[in-house]
Amino acid sequence: MPITAEHRRLVQERAVGCCEYCKSQLQYSTDSFSVEHIVPRSRGGTDDLTNLALACQGCNNRKFIAVEATDPLTGQTVPLYNPRRHGWDEHFVWSADFLVICGLTPTGRATVERLDLNREPVVNLRRLLRAAAEHPPAG
Repeated sequence: MPITAEHRRLVQERAVGCCEYCKSQLQYSTDSFSVEHIVPRSRGGTDDLTNLALACQGCNNRKFIAVEATDPLTGQTVPLYNPRRHGWDEHFVWSADFLVICGLTPTGRATVERLDLNREPVVNLRRLLRAAAEHPPAG
């Protein structure tokens, strides 16, 4: 069943127009954002709002159907960041120049790695937006 327009609107509002993973801002993106299933339907996920997140195409494509990944520090398989269950600030922090997302926890590090949250085009956009006082996004 397709996600309803109402669900799409509510997810976008809740995310304040930002990818819930890499914090890219929809208003500055050349691609549309997706409403993604945190737990994919193929793994039993539902269309309930508690299982939906706003994701840029880069994060959505890299996450695909994954719900866990390897922490590059410990080598352990850990759950990926879940924006409905985890606080972003619990698992991530910005570098001093606000260009790079650093994982603080096994989940944070695994998510940074799996979704490649610091892809070169995203970092370049952050640099430009920072110079224009538009990054990091509020919230």
